[in-house]
Amino acid sequence: MASREQDAHQGTGTRSSRADLVLEGGGVKGIALAGAIEVLEERGYRFGRVAGSSAGAIAGALVAADVPAADLVGLLREIDYEKFCDGPWWTRPLVGKAVAILVRKGVHRGRYAGTWLAEQLAEHARPADASRPFTFADLPYQDPEGEAPDRPVGDRESSEDAAASRLVVTASDVTAGRLRLLPRDAGKYGMTAADLPVAEAVRASTAMPFFFRPVRWATSQGRRAYLVDGGMLSNFPVGVFDRADGALPRWPTFGIKLSARPPADPAPVNRIRGALSYALALLDTLIGARDRMHIDDPHVQARTIFVDTSFVKPTQFDLTDEDREKLYRTGRQAAIDFLDGTATREGWDFARYVRTYRAGAAG
Repeated sequence: MASREQDAHQGTGTRSSRADLVLEGGGVKGIALAGAIEVLEERGYRFGRVAGSSAGAIAGALVAADVPAADLVGLLREIDYEKFCDGPWWTRPLVGKAVAILVRKGVHRGRYAGTWLAEQLAEHARPADASRPFTFADLPYQDPEGEAPDRPVGDRESSEDAAASRLVVTASDVTAGRLRLLPRDAGKYGMTAADLPVAEAVRASTAMPFFFRPVRWATSQGRRAYLVDGGMLSNFPVGVFDRADGALPRWPTFGIKLSARPPADPAPVNRIRGALSYALALLDTLIGARDRMHIDDPHVQARTIFVDTSFVKPTQFDLTDEDREKLYRTGRQAAIDFLDGTATREGWDFARYVRTYRAGAAG
């Protein structure tokens, strides 16, 4: 009998047990993602490919490395989020924060997320060569039905090894003004999947602007590039694994979003009362328009688990045990409601999803 790791890694299970996974970022809210993932795993799903931004990239890296959901829950429950605030002592007062932003482009160094993840991957996943960092080459993806690695529409630049990674991490290259999908875009920085440590890509994806310093890489032309939180351009890259050839999906891609399901007639996102609120509304529109366009699509809503985590702020690094437990339980319940249905919504059915939302497009 194939092991669970083989089933997830090589896709030896039935189509009905396979799924790809896309995880939204949300700062300290990652434990809610883990709760939802735990339910999906308990129901028999095994994940071939995983994409994530920010906190979703942290959880996604561990899922792609075949860390069991129960262990993922434990790791994200025990993590000391206050260590993420790793700015020097002089950044504690407001004036110090302002100086840090002016001089370093961010208050905190932002190293802890990468260091912590590197330690977990070394302990739980272990690269083939323990003397080097865990890279995207340690997460190879082999299509279970032998198809060539799929690429996004119009993508002709990513190398085959990058396209065949089980993990996709988003980062925002503010120098180029582009969303980067790593390791697919590793070549733009003179790297391959084997050169790019997973923890370094995740560190870039978690670099919330101004709160953390940006990550500096060099482009393949030797120019300096600044990378920040992938959520700045797409916090929920739900279509990253959709087939570029327009064919019907062979198994589902589940999204897990750290917000409530949008109402049919949504209230205003931004309330404008003056010049400052107007400026903030412009910024929010620039950052959030892409993901809101996705979420307005009925076929995206149909395959997304919405976890209402509004009771916790993304930068609430002093989470209490009660906060962690509530996030975890909320994530679990959202996944249960998604799979089993509620009084107002039918449960998940992949065949119905394909008939309703994808069959017409493929035809």
